[in-house]
Amino acid sequence: MQAVETVTSPPEKHFVQSLGLLDSTMLVAGSMIGSGIFIVSADIARQVGSAGWLLAVWLVTGAFTVSAALSYGELAAMMPRAGGQYVYLREAYNPLCGFLYGWTLFLVIQTGTIAAVAVAFARYFGVLAPAISPTAWIVPPINLSANYAVSLSTQQFAAILIIVLLTFINTRGIQIGKLIQNVFTSAKTLALIALILIGVLFARNADAVKANFSDLWIPRGVTPIKPDLSFISSVSAGAGVFGLLIAFCVAQVGSLFSSDAWNNITFTAGEVKQPRRNIPLSLAAGTGLVTLLYLLSNVAYLCLLPLDKIQTAPDDRVATAAIETVFSGAGAVIMAVAIMVSTFGCNNGLILAGARVYYAMARDGLFFKATGKLNARSVPAFGLVLQCVWTCLLVLPRTRLRDTAGTPKLDPLTGMEQYGNLYSNLLDYVVFAVLIFYVLTIFGLFILRRKRPDAERPYRAFGYPVVPALYIVVASVIMLVLLFYKTETTWPGLLIVLAGVPIYFLWNRRAAPAPAPDR
Repeated sequence: MQAVETVTSPPEKHFVQSLGLLDSTMLVAGSMIGSGIFIVSADIARQVGSAGWLLAVWLVTGAFTVSAALSYGELAAMMPRAGGQYVYLREAYNPLCGFLYGWTLFLVIQTGTIAAVAVAFARYFGVLAPAISPTAWIVPPINLSANYAVSLSTQQFAAILIIVLLTFINTRGIQIGKLIQNVFTSAKTLALIALILIGVLFARNADAVKANFSDLWIPRGVTPIKPDLSFISSVSAGAGVFGLLIAFCVAQVGSLFSSDAWNNITFTAGEVKQPRRNIPLSLAAGTGLVTLLYLLSNVAYLCLLPLDKIQTAPDDRVATAAIETVFSGAGAVIMAVAIMVSTFGCNNGLILAGARVYYAMARDGLFFKATGKLNARSVPAFGLVLQCVWTCLLVLPRTRLRDTAGTPKLDPLTGMEQYGNLYSNLLDYVVFAVLIFYVLTIFGLFILRRKRPDAERPYRAFGYPVVPALYIVVASVIMLVLLFYKTETTWPGLLIVLAGVPIYFLWNRRAAPAPAPDR
């Protein structure tokens, strides 16, 4: 009698719990600190017009971010599973809500941010290597329509190489990914500390300190906030309490964008040791650290530069202008190196974390099936590659810049047409949508307290219900202001989100979801 051969399938791969508390905190802080802190203070200063209100914007953003992180801590401890915020929205509301977040994350939130940070890296690399330029063409711009073109410059090519390199590294396992994250987050944290010490203690400009801090709250040199809706009047921070409120809310866009991505640690919950303890702690520690660094960095700017110099910093490079006052002639190179370190580490964290959301969606049958599998090194390699491909594609399209008369803008030196980046527009569009998902997630905290009162909650949100409710109120006010004063960049964001509704129903008709091991 012939024996029957039994065929057994290989055991399914599981995530490896490799991230300790320090690693998780480095991921939170490293994903937050990119190029924004070195640049956006110029625009904020133009909008609010005084040193006091500039610091107040960053202080409110920090309190806002930390309060959200503390609320997310309860959800993370309650549901320590790969996918993080996607899972929270799915469980609090329904699979459609979770999918819309994951859809928007893949389409532009995560990928668009990675593209923007990679181009920022390449732009500052160009300070050291002038051949890396936005106008040194490998493939010159090809105009596709009145508003769009595609191109490949050496700057775009360098950005793509960084994305591909970091993606490849992260397919090799979580250990090397966390090593890079820890090293580069430590380096850029030390760089910000050095900037703070130089500005506040060792090289402060007495005239700048006197000018900025003796007249702390009176707006000056402000840029009027021009609404996109013609029936609403322009306002400015110098036009009474209402104008100041509007300018303050609009200014939050820059500081909130610079402080975003702190939630990425929740995506990697399946790889965190003792996640019920370490994720809430890392959220609090990481956001608290970055808030302090950002606030003190702006104090340093104000100790080195008069406010008008911050408002008019060339290309908004406030940090470069500040350091240039101390290291004359070398400031541009010093800050270029610092920003390259910062953006490299930031993108490593973003690339590492994003694929874990697509993995969770695929396990629910709501994304490409292959993204729900782990490779031999226990990471979602296909999700990483798919994210890489889409991100690289987002680097290529360009917007054709036009003046107020609708005429294409020309470079005054070369006479050539000037181009913008498509992902910059997409990121503007989704700022509003990102706030919606944050509000929905924190409101989900209240829903889950009612739906699952007996669920295990090793950590409970600090200040509940007051702190989470206050976040919802403040975020809603900011969204309302943006809806009326930045209409052109709010409605498109909603359309991007809503475009996922028919996609969800198409995907939902596919095969039933597979079981979803998190570790």
